[in-house]
Amino acid sequence: MSQLPDRRLHAYDPDARLAEDALRGQFPDDWRYVAPRPAWAATRLSLRSAPDALSAQVTEALTGEALEVLWENAGGWAMVRTRHDGYLGWARLDSLAPQGPGEGPLVVSALRAHAFAGPKVSFPVLSELALGMQLGRAAGEVAEENGRRWVPAELPGGQAAWVQEVALQPLGAVDPVSLALRFLETPYVWGGRSAWGLDCSGLTQVVYAAWGRALPRDADQQQEALTPVEMPAAGDLAFFPGHVGLMLDERRMVHANALHMRVTVETLGEGDYGQRLQAGCTGFGRWTA
Repeated sequence: MSQLPDRRLHAYDPDARLAEDALRGQFPDDWRYVAPRPAWAATRLSLRSAPDALSAQVTEALTGEALEVLWENAGGWAMVRTRHDGYLGWARLDSLAPQGPGEGPLVVSALRAHAFAGPKVSFPVLSELALGMQLGRAAGEVAEENGRRWVPAELPGGQAAWVQEVALQPLGAVDPVSLALRFLETPYVWGGRSAWGLDCSGLTQVVYAAWGRALPRDADQQQEALTPVEMPAAGDLAFFPGHVGLMLDERRMVHANALHMRVTVETLGEGDYGQRLQAGCTGFGRWTA
């Protein structure tokens, strides 16, 4: 092959001479091919660059998100793909569920929330929730307690849980600017995709998803997916080598960054950091589909 497929999106292992079925015929005849099987993230799940808990997190699957399992190793790890954006990484097998959200999925609208073991805040927390996660609606009535309304839910894999109704209220009409600004001060986490911690392209992907627009995972992929524009407007993305931010207007940008280790607002060309960002900007992109 003149050029190997992008290993972020195409599953193959030259050492094991193993590849996914979609790549059949692209490697020598002695390679083995495997068909993916469905799975779901049982919890907020780290996908890593190698089957090792100390390897880098490359992305994160949110609770209830659909996955594909490509292959497993003897150490309890699996090569998996996130189905919403096709991204690959290693995850622990015991963090996967054989079934997804049940009937009538509940969509989390809060930036951060919890699923509890019972309809009271003093019950143990079963799972961390975040914007966009999906749970099943369990049988039973909404429980009321001290003015709070608790919805019976089902976590991936079938575990019963309770979530406060306030965390499930529809977002309604959203725009990327106002939603991105709600993430201000969220910690920076390499590979993160939720308000518990996220990276630059995780922020733009999550915000665009809530806006109803599906973006790829990484900054370079997002730049390729959008239409280049000369002059940015609110909601456009700004691109830099290995970095992306969301424009608030022609100069101000909100972004998750490792300099401040949180989500902040910068003005391009203003101050030392703003000047460095402006000098390194490789272009702006706009959703036009």
